[in-house]
Amino acid sequence: MTILSELETIASELDQSIPTSQTIDDLLHIKETYFGKNGRVSGIAKTIHTATDSEKPLIGRHINTLKSTYLKQVEDRIATIQTDAFNTQLRNETIDVTLPGRRCATGCRHPLSAAQARLVAICESLGFSVATGPIIEDMFHNFEALNIPPNHPARDMHDTFYVSKESVLRTHTSSVQIRHMQSGPPPYKIVAPGQVFRHDQDRTHSPMFHQLEGLYVDTDVSLPQLIHVLKTILHRFFDAEYPVRYRSSYFPFTEPSIEVDIQLPRSSDWLEVLGAGMVHPAVLRSVGVDPDVYTGFAFGLGIDRLAMIAGGVPDIRSYYDNNTQFLRREV
Repeated sequence: MTILSELETIASELDQSIPTSQTIDDLLHIKETYFGKNGRVSGIAKTIHTATDSEKPLIGRHINTLKSTYLKQVEDRIATIQTDAFNTQLRNETIDVTLPGRRCATGCRHPLSAAQARLVAICESLGFSVATGPIIEDMFHNFEALNIPPNHPARDMHDTFYVSKESVLRTHTSSVQIRHMQSGPPPYKIVAPGQVFRHDQDRTHSPMFHQLEGLYVDTDVSLPQLIHVLKTILHRFFDAEYPVRYRSSYFPFTEPSIEVDIQLPRSSDWLEVLGAGMVHPAVLRSVGVDPDVYTGFAFGLGIDRLAMIAGGVPDIRSYYDNNTQFLRREV
């Protein structure tokens, strides 16, 4: 068999095999068999030196024609198979556009933020405005102005996070009350919500928690007014009349002082939720307010505690575990 006749045989084989190939692998095999480095056409090209001088140009043109014609057919056939496969996939994977879409997960307000917003709204309805202050406080605003001298147990290391010798992470938002009273003369009627920090951690305590401090200073402010405000706040927050008890207590910045407990639902247990009292005259004097003219009351409630009771949460640490299923619950 001459070289030219062998090339014609190859062309005939390709005319039959390329159009009938059903897979891309088959076509790649054809390409490698005939036109690869060790393929049949490449092998013939290596023997062209054995042909006569008159045959060499014919053989060269024939080889080039085979390559240009059939390599293109292989590529076209591959493209056709890919297109057919894609069209088949589209037919088999139809989308029902009438189905409801998949909603992306959205964020929600943290239960403690929601509880704080609710308490602030209740207090605003009672005529209180909102005041804020720094989380890192100096000794005067966090302790001394609140009648807590340097040797008081509340300033001990087991209660307080010290940032430096002269500053602490505030242990209460009562420091905001001091700053507000320094800003101008009475009357004052504010609440100060925010984060506070103390060395304490168990089922009902956290090293960082949230307080809402309230302050009302004016002429003729009385203890019965304080009791009324506290009763109103608790009743509106819980939307229910939970049993409440008032206990005599001691705070250096109020005199007299009380603590307020709530009886837990379906339980005989009581949980302390706030401390309150009449503003101590020494506190008023520290900010230049005459205690012979003005009186006032102050209260500090634990937002986390109230949220625990309202949500039936047994452990305060659940609010800080980042369990998204838990955090989506309503207050």
